[in-house]
Amino acid sequence: MKVAVFSAKPYDKRFFDAALEEKKQQASASATTGNIELIYHDFALSEDTVFLAQGADAVCVFVNDGVPAAVVEALADEGVKAILLRCAGFNNVALDVAERRGLLVANVPSYSPEAVAEFAVTLIQTLNRNTHRAYNRVREGNFALDGLLGRTLHGKTVGIVGTGKIGVATGRILKGFGCRVLAADPYPSPAFADVGEYRTLDELLPECDIVSLHCPLMDATRHIINEATLAKMKPRAILVNTSRGALLDTRAVIKALKTKHLGGLALDVYEAEGSLFYDDHSGEIIQDDVLMRLMTFPNVVVCGHQAFFTEEALKEIAECTLRNLDEYAEKGTCANSLTDSIKKKGKGPLPVRNV
Repeated sequence: MKVAVFSAKPYDKRFFDAALEEKKQQASASATTGNIELIYHDFALSEDTVFLAQGADAVCVFVNDGVPAAVVEALADEGVKAILLRCAGFNNVALDVAERRGLLVANVPSYSPEAVAEFAVTLIQTLNRNTHRAYNRVREGNFALDGLLGRTLHGKTVGIVGTGKIGVATGRILKGFGCRVLAADPYPSPAFADVGEYRTLDELLPECDIVSLHCPLMDATRHIINEATLAKMKPRAILVNTSRGALLDTRAVIKALKTKHLGGLALDVYEAEGSLFYDDHSGEIIQDDVLMRLMTFPNVVVCGHQAFFTEEALKEIAECTLRNLDEYAEKGTCANSLTDSIKKKGKGPLPVRNV
């Protein structure tokens, strides 16, 4: 089986090649696995690049690959049978079209949720204790403390929006810091019971010193943080997003930063990140004026979608993606099939909360 892997960076190639080699060496490896050929493409899947899937049995894509209806139709016309997501979120895929054309869509529902949770807490403490500013100061020989004043995390109230595996893991870490942890989620998780208490979003926002987003991107959550919800947040609260960029109305957030109602912002994702993230633009003039405005605030930290980026997570992503392909080749489906979920539910895609 030939698999066209799009948006393939050097680390993707390293971990996928290692996972494939390991499976080939295992005595229990299937004949199918032994005959997988991975064809790497450095650029994203889109309407302009979909022709490169010609001759492939499956494509493997990441969070910023575009797989709308037109691309799914083109893949089906090329004879592609499966779309393998090496991530949990699937908001970039036209699942209804994939189901209609008979394509399997499978994701990696869980890959080291602790990695993202730990990074979310890293962002909180970076912003809270101004370590990003201290680092730059010291490199210039400036050891003054004025302007670096933070707040003790112990005793603060933290709001977790979305209690999938990552949200629960984040809550557990913050509880260990001595924080009071609240959460908002229409689907309460039993795993959160020993971490904190549930509130509605409207109840949660005014109580919290820190709000961390861990929900998926769907119609109901797009711009869940907007002008109205920002106004309900506690003055000087810190907002953290390691989930999906479009959970925030970025212009409304900028307004809240300018009025000093929002105390700080830490982003690992951005609403218009598709054309920027995962590539080096240091020698270019970036044309995104909204992102550039965000970067001017001293109380804003922006990273390039790296929360998941650990050895453990990349290893699990590669291994799970190959398992999905193996299962599909043998059974015509797999445990992580999203299109099968649509058929069973009968009401569209099931919510994926572990993003």
